[in-house]
Amino acid sequence: MRLGVLDIGSNTGHLLVVDAHGGAAPSPAYSFKQPLRLAEHLDEAGDVTEAGIEALAAFTRDSVAVAEEKGVSEMLAFATSAVRDAGNSQAVLDRVHAETGVEIEVLPGDDEARLTFLAVRRWFGWSAGRLAVFDIGGGSLEIAAGLDEQPYVAWSLPLGAGRLARSYFGDRPTDEELREMRRMIRAAIAEDAGKILRGGHPDMAVATSKTFRSLARICGAAPSGEGLRVRRELPLAELRRWIPKLLEMSLEELSELPGVSPSRAHQIVPGALVAEACLDIFDLPAFEICPWALREGLILDRMDHLSFIDSSHLGRSD
Repeated sequence: MRLGVLDIGSNTGHLLVVDAHGGAAPSPAYSFKQPLRLAEHLDEAGDVTEAGIEALAAFTRDSVAVAEEKGVSEMLAFATSAVRDAGNSQAVLDRVHAETGVEIEVLPGDDEARLTFLAVRRWFGWSAGRLAVFDIGGGSLEIAAGLDEQPYVAWSLPLGAGRLARSYFGDRPTDEELREMRRMIRAAIAEDAGKILRGGHPDMAVATSKTFRSLARICGAAPSGEGLRVRRELPLAELRRWIPKLLEMSLEELSELPGVSPSRAHQIVPGALVAEACLDIFDLPAFEICPWALREGLILDRMDHLSFIDSSHLGRSD
């Protein structure tokens, strides 16, 4: 079947059209995305602003038109931390539904971590052993770990690169502000680090999504043009070598780095600090980079559900 996955993230709205069936890897057919930056369209009360709601409704409306043109038979629409954490979350969803007919589901943070873990497990397979998965989005950081397809632990922290950029990087931070942000990031991650470490040190630590891919590219990983299956990693030693350089760069200079888009340049430094903290606190020398993340996890979960329904009818006689 042809599925459309409408992903309303904290940074970007992304409609991914895929051809999928049980037992096969989802095959991308078309991609449509726009920078919404909802994490930065919040007022002082933490509500999504009128401009943010209008941008979301317009993108959703355009996505419906694209999905129809591409022959999508079912669309899964979901939103992550920017909408999830907004004070007017339900009002935003009701407004978009009224204007577009699309019901957007808000994913809880632990579900986001669980579905991303599923995608990573399917990509690397059982030979990866005990997996630890890290995903920095615009609004949150998801962490999950386990031996199976379902993680034994999964949680979400408000440490997204966009959220931190808005809170700490309106202007170039002072040394004291930078130290305070480092302390805050590390304390938040370390508070529940035992959830993973009590289960044993991971055999493979994996990072997903755009911020990690950009950081890996800065640190020497192969460009996207070389294909999905090229091995890419983000080494702690190389990241530490780059962080002082990144702190000295202007937004224009950051946007000229390989793998960094102008719309996300302001998030690279806070993203790098979160990545460094994760690697350091969990005593990891490097992250493997996985090209699959939350969207693929949702597709796989949906196809598993449909396959289960189909198999439950086998052998029945009416």
